[in-house]
Amino acid sequence: MTLLINSFLKNILRLTKSKIAPNNFLVIAHRGASGYAPENTMAAFKKALELKADYIELDVQMTKDGKLVVIHDTNVSRTTNSEGEVRDFTFQELKKLDAGRWFHMKFSGQRIPSLQEVISEFHGKLGLLIEIKNPNLYPNIAEVLADELKKNNLHNLDNNEVIVQSFDFELLQRFNKFVPNVPLGLLVKYRVHGISNVQLKEWSTLVQYINPNKALVTKKLVKRIQSYKLKVMPYTVRDLKSIKGLLDAKVDGIVTDYPDYFKE
Repeated sequence: MTLLINSFLKNILRLTKSKIAPNNFLVIAHRGASGYAPENTMAAFKKALELKADYIELDVQMTKDGKLVVIHDTNVSRTTNSEGEVRDFTFQELKKLDAGRWFHMKFSGQRIPSLQEVISEFHGKLGLLIEIKNPNLYPNIAEVLADELKKNNLHNLDNNEVIVQSFDFELLQRFNKFVPNVPLGLLVKYRVHGISNVQLKEWSTLVQYINPNKALVTKKLVKRIQSYKLKVMPYTVRDLKSIKGLLDAKVDGIVTDYPDYFKE
């Protein structure tokens, strides 16, 4: 019965999307297709590619020896077979951990990838939405990421193949000084008082995307954000019921664990 209901909802969604969503609507696979594979692993990113996502969203942090690695939590205990802070491991130590078995036995042997591995494998196939995590723990992470993008000639693209985002506006300001041509997104947590025009005016001087918690999204808010020439890509959609309201609000894209909810 559940499968029949989901199939029905997906068919309704496809019809809704064809009427409401613009042709340039973006589907961003949250930590890869993390509803189907262990988050922030090559398996999840490959699944996102298979499901025809437009972008993969991924989180970057730094190892003890200064390597950028793709993992969400500051501690490895939730998504690997070990414990400890990411910043206390060297890159080679992290690469020994199993980052897939926690999700399902068939993903045993998945590793924490470096940002370079993801760029090498997926740039040109998928857009990259890179979130800088925990800058308070990694004082030079903005500069290190900027250098990584420069090394890969990803700092002067004119087609938004790479977008960098953070909850920290000041961090984005600092990052922008190193690579001023990389598009930026500001993540916004749920807040009772919403987002003011004063904030939008300030943010629009730097970023091109406002990516709010989906609970913040209303038609009026999206219209106000877009009036500042900013795009709106809310996070994180994990159920079909949430989607119609976001499409009705005319968002520019969504961040989802299930990119196939939008892609036929």
